[in-house]
Amino acid sequence: MNGRTEAARRETDAIARSPLVRELLLVAGLFLVYKFGRQLATGHTGEAFRNADRVWDLERAVRLPGEGAVQHLLLHGDTLIHLANTYYATVHFPATAAFLVWTYLRRPAHYVWARRVLAAVTAAALVAHLTFPLAPPRMLAATGLIDTGRVYGPSVYGSPQTDHLSNQFAAMPSLHFGWALMVAIGLIVATRSRWRWLWLLHPLLTLLVIVGTANHYWLDAIVATALLGIALAVIRPQTSSGGTPISLRSPRRTATTAGRGADQLVPSARDEEAVLVGAGR
Repeated sequence: MNGRTEAARRETDAIARSPLVRELLLVAGLFLVYKFGRQLATGHTGEAFRNADRVWDLERAVRLPGEGAVQHLLLHGDTLIHLANTYYATVHFPATAAFLVWTYLRRPAHYVWARRVLAAVTAAALVAHLTFPLAPPRMLAATGLIDTGRVYGPSVYGSPQTDHLSNQFAAMPSLHFGWALMVAIGLIVATRSRWRWLWLLHPLLTLLVIVGTANHYWLDAIVATALLGIALAVIRPQTSSGGTPISLRSPRRTATTAGRGADQLVPSARDEEAVLVGAGR
């Protein structure tokens, strides 16, 4: 193995994992703060519906496709819409948690980066929920959409008047989509498989589900994407030395590395930083 490659691998392996208990407490604390913050935004029913009218009119003004077209596709069969409701209810948190656990165990440098990005996006979303309460399209009569969770099940929400566990007027931005997109980006960056781009199917499917079940507008996903883009531009992966050599681009073979196995890659001077992208093979 080339000396530079071995040194790069030692640098990456030297990144110590944060203590597990500390990370569990930190993630749990962030989640509780977010849930408590969402509760502070409840009770703004009139403002939430006025904002919903504005969002709906804006989408039509800029000629975004109607959410009803996606819901119509899902309503072709009871099984399909039931699967969509199940996906909405069960995949969001477990998929994100599984991603964090995997990166913590296998890609510690990427874990710290991903956790920070997710925390930043979630904090920004909480501010948006507090300042811009928004009723989802399933509540807005002008959309002509139905609440697929309530009609076909399963539903994660009760009546807005009696549901004290969630804030149903926190549609924008959509953390369902923002988290799903970050999971896909994180896995693409942290892995080297030629099939890693298929992880983008997760946010794509999530987008179709949140729109088709009338839980979110297109603009909810667009705003979530913008917030994530800002977070990714500001928060970069770091090594134990405090630098930021982990590129968000996938590693490339050069003339120096051509014809060698994946475990024998030798970076050229220009691509020396790119080696650290594949910190875990």
